[in-house]
Amino acid sequence: MNIIELLKVLVLGIVEGFTEWLPISSTGHMILVDEIIHLNVSAEFMSMFRVVIQLGAILAVVVLYFKKLNPFDPGKTDGQKRATIRLWIKIVVACIPAAVLGLLLDDWMDAHLYNGYVVSATLIVYGILFIMLENRNQYTEFPVQRVTQISFQTAFYIGMFQVLSLVPGTSRSGATILGAMILGCSRAAAAEFSFFLGIPVMFGASLLKLVKFGFDFSGVEIFYLILGMVVAFVVSVYSIRFLMGYIKKNDFKFFGYYRIVLGVIVVAYFTVTALLA
Repeated sequence: MNIIELLKVLVLGIVEGFTEWLPISSTGHMILVDEIIHLNVSAEFMSMFRVVIQLGAILAVVVLYFKKLNPFDPGKTDGQKRATIRLWIKIVVACIPAAVLGLLLDDWMDAHLYNGYVVSATLIVYGILFIMLENRNQYTEFPVQRVTQISFQTAFYIGMFQVLSLVPGTSRSGATILGAMILGCSRAAAAEFSFFLGIPVMFGASLLKLVKFGFDFSGVEIFYLILGMVVAFVVSVYSIRFLMGYIKKNDFKFFGYYRIVLGVIVVAYFTVTALLA
């Protein structure tokens, strides 16, 4: 273990925490950053590390929204507790499509889709879609203003959009926010529901990666994981607060333009790297 490797883990944790909740693809950023700084670990560990440090990001949602997500909060009325339980059922319903396909396609996607060209294509395509959707929504009054107003049917349809995020570079939050807005959810409701969906999805994905890796860690690898998760947690708290404050006065078009620019940078980087190899 040396200071350079620790700084690399620190950078990866910051990138994960900042990009996980913004609709700009944390996986796309992690792949690009890993190509540039290249943490000195095995490919198997890095594949698992990119997913498992998301646990730190997820804990940020749990902490920030603990009262809202806790159906046993003594300060809630019976009606509010029932509404919270219904919200959790909707979250589970929305997670089913991605959970099923994720289990079936995980190995295939790791082998065929985790590359810069796929990431750049999805970054650009979904960036364009965000801009087009927000231009259409310029004067739209969304019928669903709060997550509690999302129906079970709408939750399931949002879950179908979440399936798109299995392709690297799509962005889980990007796919679900885009889908929720198409289905009539406000920007705030779409973003919050996307946060909540991340809890079971990312816990499940992390557990799957840990099982496949075999829990056979060296002391240094355990330290890297813990440090990455802690940094991701701290940065995620800021990232979530930033996004919810930003969309109160702005739309998502900025993130669309950002995705397009990043997609061009990614494809240029990997093309130049391939030519120089």
